[in-house]
Amino acid sequence: MTHQYRIHPKDPAAHLFEMQLRVAKPDPNGQAFVLPAWIPGSYMIRDYARNVVAIRAESGGVDVPLEKIDKSTWKAAKTNRSLTLIAEVFAYDPSVRGSHLDNTHAYFNGTCVFPKVVGQENEVCELEVLAPDMPAAENWRVVTSMNRKDAKPYGFGSYRADNYAELIDHPFEIGELAIGEFEVQGVPHAIAIRGRHRCDMARLCHDLETLCTQHLSFLGKPADLDRYVFQLNAPSSGHGGLEHCWSSSLVCGRDNLPFKGQTDIDDGYRKFLGLASHEYFHLWNVKRIRPAAVASSDFASEAYTRLLWVFEGITSYYDDLQLFRSGLIAEQSYLELLGRTITRVRRGLGRRRQCVAESSFDAWIKFYKQDANANNSIVSYYAKGSLIALCLDLKLRIVTDGKISLDDVMRECWQRYGDSADGMPEHGFEELCDEVSGVDLGDFFNATVRGTGELPLEALLQSHGVVLKTRAATDRADEGGTGPDPAKAVAITIGAHLRDKSGSSVFSSVENGGPAERAGIAPGDRAVALDGLRLTAANIDKRLRAYRAGDTIDIDVFRGDELQKLEICLAAASDDTAYLLRDEDAGADAKARRDAWLAN
Repeated sequence: MTHQYRIHPKDPAAHLFEMQLRVAKPDPNGQAFVLPAWIPGSYMIRDYARNVVAIRAESGGVDVPLEKIDKSTWKAAKTNRSLTLIAEVFAYDPSVRGSHLDNTHAYFNGTCVFPKVVGQENEVCELEVLAPDMPAAENWRVVTSMNRKDAKPYGFGSYRADNYAELIDHPFEIGELAIGEFEVQGVPHAIAIRGRHRCDMARLCHDLETLCTQHLSFLGKPADLDRYVFQLNAPSSGHGGLEHCWSSSLVCGRDNLPFKGQTDIDDGYRKFLGLASHEYFHLWNVKRIRPAAVASSDFASEAYTRLLWVFEGITSYYDDLQLFRSGLIAEQSYLELLGRTITRVRRGLGRRRQCVAESSFDAWIKFYKQDANANNSIVSYYAKGSLIALCLDLKLRIVTDGKISLDDVMRECWQRYGDSADGMPEHGFEELCDEVSGVDLGDFFNATVRGTGELPLEALLQSHGVVLKTRAATDRADEGGTGPDPAKAVAITIGAHLRDKSGSSVFSSVENGGPAERAGIAPGDRAVALDGLRLTAANIDKRLRAYRAGDTIDIDVFRGDELQKLEICLAAASDDTAYLLRDEDAGADAKARRDAWLAN
């Protein structure tokens, strides 16, 4: 028995898809249909059913009563014949987690448009993808990792998935796309780019092939990996991605892509390659090695786990490390990236209040719903998780005298959990680390994963021939990773972030205990003047250069429609900007450990 789905970009101007689903043998007691409330890989309830603007059911051309049971569930009346569900779905979410349709392209995730047939989730699903009825779509192509049935390569037509879980794991990008192809270990790969760009496709494919080769050589090719697709939206700005079993959806500013004639890897292109590396590593870590809570989820409600630091943090550790190990970036470039991550974590005051286990568990209500107090109250299981992975890697190399590393742990994770339908239990990773290393690491995990103290980065890096140094920031754009610039003075800070919003400069967040908080500034206040002169997000760095730490000056803000006249005592930026240097004076053991760590 096969479920037959059909998707039609029915009205691009109104951003409406029409979805049809034919069920040959519906439940005789009345067939229920459910849309997921969240999408795997992004841990927030999104309630995709809210975008259904019209829905009905019919059988043999006759309407069948359809009742909505809860926010995401519909149930059709009893029928002894095949049943067809027809829905119109609004699609105007440009993110990799949603669906988007206009007169330039169509993009959708299955979670947004394809209801599940309750009780028949394991049936084969066939999908017919129709072209929009407009001349502008004449040159549109279809890019997806879903297996084709009768559709031609990159064409409209029929596709096939083994079950519902696979159906919703293949996003579709449809439009006028630039497509590049390459092969890695016999597996065909492709990248499809949407948006105006001047990308050197040959260079991009060459570098992605190099990167993917490194990843496949590390953990080994998954048995079911017979194709892979990078779907890339390249607007003027933006950055992000979402992993899938045979593909990933990426967003990257067009100027970050390599242009013809470019031979180096600049900061923007390095950022893109890091994104691609991150999502590709998820082939193993998240998509096939999964938390048990996610493996058993029906995507109707939250799937709570304290392991997101393992799945996102460790992935964030390996994404840049694999750029270096593949030869795409130099050692100092990799150390710069590490320094930036350390800087980002140390600038977050929330690391002192929330541990990464709590951050993982509360992702549903905190990490994906950040507010003005986020920097003071939460820690990123991505960024701090990656630093815990770094510490774990270096510690394992020390306590086992170089015999065991995080690489060995991840290989064992892949062997043990890669084919597990049950997923990784909550204590599975820590137990596996103890087992593989032969060392009790309980104190390490208690301190780093369940604690809020500073990570032992300095000592562990020093033992591997790398020195961690810190300095003060020079301006708001200073991300760290590089040493002090004698031509730039230490930044003066007010302890708050000022951003442009709706034509005004607004304090988006205020640091606990900082000058702005002590002065009485609150999140949402609109900046007016500093020392009698206009203050904006664009000029704040320049304005503050005229002052010194300890200076007390007037600051005016609007709170609502009321002017607040306040007094603020300025401070010097903290020494929280990190950078790493190779220790040329390190001993032979430290140098050997450094070479083993970086050389894989």
